[in-house]
Amino acid sequence: MTQHDPALLSAALAGIERAFNQAIALSPTSHDELAELAGTVLGVEVTTFDLTVYLDITSGTEARLLTHCELPTAAFVRGTVEDFASLASSKDPAAVLINSGIELEGNSASLIALQQVISRMDIDWEAPLVDTLGDVMGHQIAETLRRIFRWGEGAHASLRRQVSEFVLEEARLTPPKAELEYFFDAVQSLSMQVDRVQSKFEKLRAKVEQKRGQA
Repeated sequence: MTQHDPALLSAALAGIERAFNQAIALSPTSHDELAELAGTVLGVEVTTFDLTVYLDITSGTEARLLTHCELPTAAFVRGTVEDFASLASSKDPAAVLINSGIELEGNSASLIALQQVISRMDIDWEAPLVDTLGDVMGHQIAETLRRIFRWGEGAHASLRRQVSEFVLEEARLTPPKAELEYFFDAVQSLSMQVDRVQSKFEKLRAKVEQKRGQA
């Protein structure tokens, strides 16, 4: 099972959620359609990343992305990033659900309705993700999402390469546990050394002040 850095995952989801909600705000025609889905929770498992997230449509103008959700899901879908790319850009999402490798539990109606709304949106992934993750990681995730929503001829290899780069970058930015423990030990040791030096300095200064008083 892939171990995701909690802070990194939280920042990534916050950036994606912000981008999605900004797109909703800029698409007034989607508000009524999303209002009909208000209260709907959809579960999504991306097997490529061994990652499960939940989309909670709270109203016609806002949605939340969660890693854990106690609310009942209207539908739960499982598939690879390529499967979801095919679904995201398809003009016939029902056919993709039937013919792709996506596994569906629950009612497909809300999922298809959401797909149709999102497919008409122009979502700016870059700015929110760069704000929360920095230039390198933010750009890579934004580029992956752009490729997912612009799926077409020749996109399979390109998306797979982008996903591979993202996984490698996540691994590089997430230090191993042993490395983190060594770092924290080193910081603690340095802090103790600074305390000792400061204590010696204070004692030395007290002696100097005492001698000045005696002079």
